[in-house]
Amino acid sequence: MRQFTIHHAKSQLSRLIEAAMTGEEIVIAKGDTPMVRLVPIVKGGFRIGMLGTALGPGPDFLTSAAEDDLTAWEGEPGQPGAAGL
Repeated sequence: MRQFTIHHAKSQLSRLIEAAMTGEEIVIAKGDTPMVRLVPIVKGGFRIGMLGTALGPGPDFLTSAAEDDLTAWEGEPGQPGAAGL
């Protein structure tokens, strides 16, 4: 582990980043007190759509809802909570 002051880290940041990327532990301190550790970010294998069709087709938002679904959402006409009252 190598420890550097904030002032030194600001002037040598590119070199410290390169050292951290090679696996060296870099600590930046305020005076003698360690404040932060400089570590590389590990890139994961995240991929959008990795489940493919495992969940089935998604909803078609351009089609009209069924009457019973609309009634469930809007309520029966003339009853409390119904749309339009």
